[in-house]
Parts: sequence; C-alpha cells; structure tokens
Amino acid sequence: MAPDLNSIVDSGVPNGSKGEPNILYIMADQLAAPQLKMYNPDSQIKTPNLDRLAERSVQFDSAYCPSPLCAPSRMSMITGLLPMKIGAFDNASQINSEIPTYAHYLRTKGYHTALAGKMHFVGDQLHGYETRLTSDIYPGDFGWAVNWDEPETRLEWYHNASSILQAGPCGRSNQLDYDEEVMYRSTQYLWDHVREGPNKRPFALTVSLTHPHDPYTITKKYWNLYDDVDIALPKVRMAKEDLDTHSQRLLRVCDLWEQDFTDDQIKRAKRAYYGSVSYVDDCIGRLLQTLEDAGLTEDTIIIFSGDHGDMLGERGLWYKMSYFESSVRVPLLVNYPKWFQPHRVTQNVSTLDLLPTICDLIGVKPAPYLPMDGVSMMPHLEGKTGNDTVYAEYTGEGTVRPMMMIRRGPWKYITCPADKPQLYNLDKDPQELDNLARFVEIEPQTEEEKQAKAVFEKYEAEAKARWDFDSITEKVLLSQRSRRLVWDALKIGAFTSWDHDPVDDGRQKYIRSTIPLDDLERKARFPYVDTHGYEINKGGVISSTRS
Repeated sequence: MAPDLNSIVDSGVPNGSKGEPNILYIMADQLAAPQLKMYNPDSQIKTPNLDRLAERSVQFDSAYCPSPLCAPSRMSMITGLLPMKIGAFDNASQINSEIPTYAHYLRTKGYHTALAGKMHFVGDQLHGYETRLTSDIYPGDFGWAVNWDEPETRLEWYHNASSILQAGPCGRSNQLDYDEEVMYRSTQYLWDHVREGPNKRPFALTVSLTHPHDPYTITKKYWNLYDDVDIALPKVRMAKEDLDTHSQRLLRVCDLWEQDFTDDQIKRAKRAYYGSVSYVDDCIGRLLQTLEDAGLTEDTIIIFSGDHGDMLGERGLWYKMSYFESSVRVPLLVNYPKWFQPHRVTQNVSTLDLLPTICDLIGVKPAPYLPMDGVSMMPHLEGKTGNDTVYAEYTGEGTVRPMMMIRRGPWKYITCPADKPQLYNLDKDPQELDNLARFVEIEPQTEEEKQAKAVFEKYEAEAKARWDFDSITEKVLLSQRSRRLVWDALKIGAFTSWDHDPVDDGRQKYIRSTIPLDDLERKARFPYVDTHGYEINKGGVISSTRS
C-alpha cells in the first residue's frame, strides 16, 4: 500500500536509525530442496538468482519442515512448537491466538511486521503481524478438515490427478494472479518504508509465494526456458503394491491409484514445476533488486525457505504428505554478510528453529514459561556445532493415525501405529530404498545389520517415550468432529467469511486535492530531493543531481 503522503517528512536516512537490521523472509510453497541446483548439481532447474544468493549465504543442506503439509508446517514454523502441541492437525486447524509467534517477539523489539502472501491461517488472520498486505489464497475456515471417522471416503477437495493430466503452459492462472499481487504489494512496501521518514521502525516483511505449488502450469515465458531440456524422469519407479502402506493410502487419497501416467505426462508436469520454480527465482531477483535500489541491502537479513516439498513422481507419488526427502526436506538460506560468512551447514535443522533463531538475531529472549520445541540455529550460523535433531509430526490427508519422524545424524526414523516402521541411513541410502527396520522381524547377520537393529530399537524407545499415540489420536478425532459440526452449521444461512480483507485506502495515495501537489511529488520520490531539486543521500548530505 502506498504511504500516507500527509505524514511523510523529508529524510536523508532510508533505513531506520536505531541500528536493528531489517528482516526479509521469503517463502516458496512446495519447493523441494533435493530438486534445486544448490543442493543437487545434476538439477535441471534454472535458478540463477537463488544460486547467487546461496553463494553469499549460510546454506543449510539438511533442513526439514515440522510437518509435510502447508498449514501445520507454517503454524509450527511461526510458533516454534510442534503441530500436536498447538493443535495444527491439518489444513483446517485453528491454532490459539494466545500462542506467541515470531511476529509477536519482533513487535516487542519495535519491528513493523508485515505479511504479503500465503500463510494458511484459520480463524485469526494476523497472529502477531501488524499489517497483512494481501488476502490468503486458501480459505481461512474449517472447510478442509480431515475425517478419520470415514478413512475410506475421499473428500472432494483432496488432491487429484488433474494437476498432472492438465499440466502445461498457460497465459494466466489463479496462482499467477495471486503471486503477482504479492510481488506488487511487497516491493511497494519496501519503497514505502524508505520514504517513511527518519523515525521509522525496522521492518520484518514476510513474502510468501504460492508457486511452485500445483497445479502444474506456468506462462510460456518460463515453460519455454526448458525447450532444450530433456526433462529427467523420476529416479525411483516402484510398483504400487511394493510401496509402504502410507504411500499406498496417499495414492488412493489423491485419486492416483488407477492412474498410470505416460512418460510424456510426467515430463510435462515436471517441466511446468521447473518453470514455476524459475518464476519464483525471478520473484527473488525482483525483491533483491528492490532492496538494492532502495538502499536496504546492507541493513537487511534475508531468510529464504519453504513449507514442504513435492514428490514429483518419485515412487509414483506426487505433491507432499510423506516423510520421503523430496516431500519433507526444504531449502534454507540465511544471508547477512555483516555477521555471517557464507558456508554450508550439514547438520539437521528444521524451520521450527526459525523462531528462536530470529529471537537471537534481534536480541530477544523467548518467554521462559513458554518452552518451545525449536532450537536456535545461531551456532550453525556462526560456523559452530549446533543441534542435529529434527522432529516432525503429521496427521493430515492420507493418515488414519498420527505419523511421526525423527531425523538425527544419518538416520531417518518414521513411525505410525497404523503402518510398519521405517528406518533409513541417508548417508548410504539417499533414495530411501533399504528399510533397516526389517531387522526387527528378521535376524541380522552382519555387524552393520546388528548396528541398524540397535539404532532402530533406540528410536522405538524414544518415540514411545515422546509420543502418546492413543492420546494424540483422541485429540485429533475430537478436533475433527468439532470442526465438522461447526462447519456444517456455518454453511446454513448467511455465511460470514473469516478470510482476511486487507484495507487499501485510496484516499491517502496518489494525487489528492487535500495534499499540496508539489510536496506530494517530491516526498513520494526516492532518492529524496529538497525543494531546489538537490538529492539528499543516505548520510543526509545534499548533492546535485543536475548535469
């Protein structure tokens, strides 16, 4: 939104004068880390802006989401708490407004917190953000609640095969409409910030794009980037009958069990996804260029990540909702050369860790009476040894009981009362093909197999101590039933939406007779000029702009 031009005063300082760094947090939706060139040298995806940013940043090579679904992942990310603690069970879950988010902590330090784009809030549409620049692309109500009481029923809003069957180029799409608004509002916000005056607060702007989330379609500009690329087929092709039981449920939930996609259909879907990632890369470039043009680069911490990944046909699976790497692993970069030298971090971290990390960055201690699950990544940022354990929890589509993950060192452990457990050594088995949990049923023969059994038994004991699966199941069922009842009632009669409706006051922008015209034009210009047309630079020194 444009600034209130009645309140703008002359200033030669484009950034806040208190010394706190600004924060720009860029999120992409459904962006799979293993598919990106900065993690995979064989990647076919063209991301020049992201690659350059990665070279200048602290790059986390093993970052995970707290839940492989949009809303639970995001709710945990903003609170630093795992989904089961805050009731973030699925994409229609409402977390309590009394739970502090990183936006609340930032505001206690004087930051102006703004959100442009998707966050998938249900109910409360702000959760600590002072300003929300756009509405959300997804509904803020209970309409998408999962139903464990009828596990065989496929709800009409679930994913289906259309994203793959209809993949290809487009002239425009719902998602492009949305992200273009997000980009306009975000860049305008940055320009408004530098024109605000000398006593401005530092900003913490979250820009959350919905791309490259399915449907798999993108404009020809980005589709054509891959004219000369023979899109690689998935590395892991498996018969449906050989999949683990959760993956089999996902195929049925997403209406994919009866589908046998041709190689061409798979390549078209992946090509559109690649093009969508390149579109996100362009958006990143636009934001970074705006920071540069507005003189904000030097004083802004840049964080880049995502909410979860996309299987993109690996194992025959699409979208997210599983704990395999392409679904649960996310990109994560932190850029602030003033404080952190570029380097790579190989330890396991989670976007759950962002809240305590942000608190450390701005010098705020999280409330001691509100213990959080996230662990600060400051040691990692400083090149030291840090936390190496990640927990994740999932009770969304495709589940019938809670499904949990522990990631530590080379190991990934997955457990659910409805399914056989899984254990993978990702150092030796990056494609997750050798389930070492089998040694609970068959006698190990080698020392390596005996070690795997011992590791598995250790994780089994840890999971049993950490999660009360029966209690969690009852909590999830109660929440689902309550939300279905409320939602069915709210659909009767007049419907009052909970979706955010951003205020855009056209009376206080552009040319209005209540604002002196010369002052308006001069104060809305950046860099600033005085009444004689001389530019006022960052240090407040007047220099001639005339040749």
